[in-house]
Amino acid sequence: MTSLTPETSTAAGAMALSAHQLDSHGAEHGEGHADVRLFGLATFLIADGMTFAGFFAAYLTFRAVNPLPADATYELELLLPTINTVLLLVSSVTFHRAGRRLMGGDGEGARLWLLVTGALGAAFLAGQMVEYFHLPFGLTDNLYASTFYALTGFHGLHVTLGVICILIVWWQSRQAGRISAANPFGLEAAELYWHFVDGIWVVLYGLLYLL
Repeated sequence: MTSLTPETSTAAGAMALSAHQLDSHGAEHGEGHADVRLFGLATFLIADGMTFAGFFAAYLTFRAVNPLPADATYELELLLPTINTVLLLVSSVTFHRAGRRLMGGDGEGARLWLLVTGALGAAFLAGQMVEYFHLPFGLTDNLYASTFYALTGFHGLHVTLGVICILIVWWQSRQAGRISAANPFGLEAAELYWHFVDGIWVVLYGLLYLL
C-alpha cells in the first residue's frame, strides 16, 4: 500500500485545483460563445435562395428575349396550384404553433402541430403530382416545359426534405431532452427552413401561374 507524503499530497492538491480552474474556465468560455448554428443555417438558405434566383432569372430572361410560338406555351390551370399555395401558407402557421407550444412546455401539443404541418406538406406534394399527370406538356417538349419542370421539381425536392425534417423533429421530441423548451434548436432550424420553402413557392407561384 502506497502512502502519500506531504509533498505528494500538496502536488496532488495543486493538480486538482488546476484541473478545477481549467474546467471552470472552459465552461465559462463555452457559455460566452453565442450559438451560431441558426446563423449557419441562414447562410445556407441564402446560398440556396441564390440558386432559386438563378432559375427565376433564367425563366424571365427566356420569356423576354426568346418568346415561344403561341402553340408552344400553355395556359396553366390555377385551381390546384392555388390550393397548394394555401396548404403551404397554412403549414407555416401550424409550424409556428408547434414552436409556441414547445416553448410553452407543451411537448404533446407541439408534436400534434408538427404532424399537422407534415400532413399539409405531404398534401402539397400529392397535389403537385396530380398536376404533373394532367399537364398538357412533357419534360422535353420545349424550353418552356423544361423550365417549368425544373423550377417546380427543384422546389418539390425541398418540400420533400422539409417533410422528412419535420418527421425527424417529431420523433426526437418524443425522447426526453432531445427537443424541448431548453433545447429547441432542431425545431427552430426545421421551422426556418420550412418558412424559406414556403416563401420560395409564393414567388414561384406568381412567376409561373400569374405572370
